[in-house]
Amino acid sequence: MGQSNKGFSETGLRKMREVLARHVNSGKIPGLVALVSRNGETHVEALGTMRHDGGSPMSRDTIFRLASTTKPITVSPVMILLDECKLHLDDPVDTWLPELANRQVLKRPDGPLDDTVPALRPITVRDLLTSTFGLGVDLTLMGSPIQNAIFELGIYDTPEVDLPESGEWMRRLGTLPLCYQPGERWQYHISLEVLGVLVARVTGQTFETFLRERILDPLGMKDTGFYVPESKIDRLPPAYTPDPQTGEFIVWDEAAGGRYSKPPAFQAGGGGLLATVDDYNAYLQMLLNQGMHGNKRILSRPAVQLMTTNRLTPEQQAFRDELAKNNVHLSHGQGQHGGWGFGMAVRTYRGDYASIGQFGWDGGAGTAAYADPDKQLTGILFTQVGMSTPDSAHLIQDFWTIVYQAIED
Repeated sequence: MGQSNKGFSETGLRKMREVLARHVNSGKIPGLVALVSRNGETHVEALGTMRHDGGSPMSRDTIFRLASTTKPITVSPVMILLDECKLHLDDPVDTWLPELANRQVLKRPDGPLDDTVPALRPITVRDLLTSTFGLGVDLTLMGSPIQNAIFELGIYDTPEVDLPESGEWMRRLGTLPLCYQPGERWQYHISLEVLGVLVARVTGQTFETFLRERILDPLGMKDTGFYVPESKIDRLPPAYTPDPQTGEFIVWDEAAGGRYSKPPAFQAGGGGLLATVDDYNAYLQMLLNQGMHGNKRILSRPAVQLMTTNRLTPEQQAFRDELAKNNVHLSHGQGQHGGWGFGMAVRTYRGDYASIGQFGWDGGAGTAAYADPDKQLTGILFTQVGMSTPDSAHLIQDFWTIVYQAIED
């Protein structure tokens, strides 16, 4: 079959479809939509059905819950505020987020919540962008008082929890001590939620309004948002969290009448967006184009470079590695990239088939989206199967293994 002149071989693309179909035919993945794009050539595969028991087929315009694949998009509005000098990387955030002023820090990360010392310095914008502000979801501390408190306060977005509006969310966050000193350790997730609130308070608009005006609308991301309007709800599949023991498909969110069928109280920058593969591809292409979309500049070139290259110090990096490499049984082997930029993983070593410099992130709802500057490649794979079992993670890993083999230059 040979190769195309753009760099995907026809043989490789056929093999990609076969491997994806194998996962769907296994019965463990009801459906998926995958997109690969390189040098202006784009291929999309929509396989399987919206529901595990049949129903409508998956299609290119199916809308998916992004979960943590939201994170790489969330940082762009912050970068716009940096570009416009309305924020600065080392500004303390106290002015806009007084709930985070005058922090106390646990003497021991697994210690009692009242055994604290004062923070050595204020939390900065940089700390939030790098996920090092001192609090986060930490697999190495599960069962500790601070991690239990995060879950009990209802500030972590899980299928069972509806987050409160942003003022109440910040109030609850402000009742907790920090787990580590600001800038000391990389920890997951919560900083991205805080960034959404920061954008809203700096701009005087809701996070979604500013995101839509400055990122989504200019990029033509018409199906991306924090909920799905009734006119599009038939394009949203149910979300499944399979039973870890039996593999039985358990619905945690239906489309019609579900949590994403109406505007949420809290616009969650850590995991609240929904999108199509084409919408997400428009975003990744803008980053590959160093902030340009056609002849329109969305972000400055230095802003994109900051976002998409490793921003962790060697000390912070050690903690990032701990999550990825020493919790494989929890992360299903996802996340072994090395570095972290702003809101996304950045590959700093050749640990699998992907190139050094590849950036993007995965989502617990069964999503993955990455761009590779070296290969000028974007790849997106969306499913409706959460990572309560390894099935969607294995699908994502196989997708990337095949995508890189399909490149022929």
